[in-house]
Amino acid sequence: MTFYGGDDRIGALNKTVVHNETFNIGSMKVTCFETPCHTTGHICYLVEGEGADPAVFTGDTLFAAGCGRFFEGTPPQMYRALIEILSTLPDNTRVYCGHEYTAQNLKFAKHVEPDNPAVLAMIKEVAKKREAGEPTIPTTIGQEKTFNPFMRVLETEVKKFAGCSDPIEVMGAIRLAKDKFKG
Repeated sequence: MTFYGGDDRIGALNKTVVHNETFNIGSMKVTCFETPCHTTGHICYLVEGEGADPAVFTGDTLFAAGCGRFFEGTPPQMYRALIEILSTLPDNTRVYCGHEYTAQNLKFAKHVEPDNPAVLAMIKEVAKKREAGEPTIPTTIGQEKTFNPFMRVLETEVKKFAGCSDPIEVMGAIRLAKDKFKG
């Protein structure tokens, strides 16, 4: 059996992948994206198959309405991962993240953009799903671009919250704010 990954620290790893490398699982095409920041060897996997919307498995890089902590990386790395790589995927790409922190992440998104209608609508949708015992995952790339503050670092309201205009500085500022957020 082949175990794909980007970090030698993964015990069972026997196939190290690099950015934009592809492989197949049956008839599905998998594209690997190097997205270091949470960890230095983090990889996201885009899976495409005939007759289905694409899906991206983002682990600890992109969460519904949030992103992973910058444990081993920097704001420029997360900017590249979220803005230059993941946000360029088709809007209908389903996002499967490593943890379901959606409700808490949306509290922070509302803190950043209290008047964003997409954030307010998603808060209601997530509350209904959680009340019914349903998962809040997947979202889509298109949805994330409307309510995830880490994918909105180019937006005026997010820059205003961060107190700076350079999108990489905004990324760092809002991650620091999220790390301290108690909401």
